[in-house]
Amino acid sequence: MKKTLFDKVWDAHVVKEIKDGPQILYIDKHLIHEVTSPQAFNELEQRGIPIFRPNQIVATADHNTPTVDQHLPVRDEMSRKQLEQLSQNCAKNDITLYGLGHQYNGIVHVMAPELGVTQPGMTMVCGDSHTSTHGAFGTIAFGIGTSQVAQVFASQCLLLQKPKSLRVTVNGKLKPGVLPKDVILYIISKLGTNSGTGYFCEYAGNVFEEMSMEGRMTVCNMSIEMGARGGMIAPDETTFAYVKGRKFAPQGEEFDKKVAYWKTLPTDEGAVFDKEYFFDAEDIEPMITYGTNPGMGIKITEHIPSENNDSFEKSLAYMNFEKGQSLIDQKINYVFIGSCTNSRIEDFRIAASFIKGKTKANNVTAWFVPGSQQVAKQIENEGLKDIFEEAGFHLRQPGCSACLAMNDDKIPEGEYCVSTSNRNFEGRQGQGARTILASPLVAAATAIEGKIIDVTKYLN
Repeated sequence: MKKTLFDKVWDAHVVKEIKDGPQILYIDKHLIHEVTSPQAFNELEQRGIPIFRPNQIVATADHNTPTVDQHLPVRDEMSRKQLEQLSQNCAKNDITLYGLGHQYNGIVHVMAPELGVTQPGMTMVCGDSHTSTHGAFGTIAFGIGTSQVAQVFASQCLLLQKPKSLRVTVNGKLKPGVLPKDVILYIISKLGTNSGTGYFCEYAGNVFEEMSMEGRMTVCNMSIEMGARGGMIAPDETTFAYVKGRKFAPQGEEFDKKVAYWKTLPTDEGAVFDKEYFFDAEDIEPMITYGTNPGMGIKITEHIPSENNDSFEKSLAYMNFEKGQSLIDQKINYVFIGSCTNSRIEDFRIAASFIKGKTKANNVTAWFVPGSQQVAKQIENEGLKDIFEEAGFHLRQPGCSACLAMNDDKIPEGEYCVSTSNRNFEGRQGQGARTILASPLVAAATAIEGKIIDVTKYLN
């Protein structure tokens, strides 16, 4: 029988099937952070159940971490308690933790791939919806709730109903200035935020095959924003080259054996998907959102559409935008480059290439936040930090930062923020904050101009 990439990885991890019901799926790697793990640790402790396989768990501090003065005690009491609790739980249960200040600390979905923890053909979970990021490696990766975190702690397995399969194919040549973030924002704007509900999505076509691993991670990261359980891209030479030599990647002969297996994972020709969509790369342009969900996106040169329904009207009222309005020249006071979507070295290289030799607009507060200590080090070593500082920007320390209002980096009420993060819900970046999602290139251009511009006019 012809199998999809998803089928191959899923079927290899089924421990037990329940007739006409869910399946017990084995989990290779369990990632945890300080927000969704404390309750699960408590549950196991109360029931006297030990952590079954602590060596398959990797922990990091990310959501609550400050992005300035990380050497000082954390000022916010709740954040400090959650970080302390994570340290205590990991020490008590012999779990590897990359806490604040550790050379491998960072956002969970940035540090795991760069350490080689993420590998093709795995099943990976985390109490965090954007675990779909790891699907860029041909991995079944998805977010789980706190009760499921406890399940994995106790058994290294999950009881699950197998999702249906979906494939999104994009072929053709992308226009200048169109980044992976634009590709996924375009797809979500066309399909809607519930088009993937009940499905695992595979991305196919030359556009994804030609993307870097960083770009693929951006795309898979936002699969969750179209309602999918997760997203996947078939592993290939780009994947193998990225994984090779990383700290926890297989070495030598073992690596070669793994690659031989990984090469068997791509979808068989003729395999059938439950649903398919096809797009032309030439139709995609730099994108921005205008509303309060990631599906409310337009090409930067387009006008806000007209729809007559309550949720659409409510969205525009929150954003203080009008139907038919262009967002070109819209004044912006905050810019955020970071989050598990766009805080890798490639994102900062793109921003730096636009910013070099220019000066930040006076009206803009810009937060450039690397996704990990290793990315921060690369930024410095490659001279990008100098470019940012000469242009008037301040580079912050790693963390989730202004992606979500769980730390000190909040956008003030009523202010607009062009953000490279993944969600633009009401209050996501702070109570009353107005989020416009965009690529690192559009965000960098906004920071320089102090307003949204048609970035394509500025490219050679």
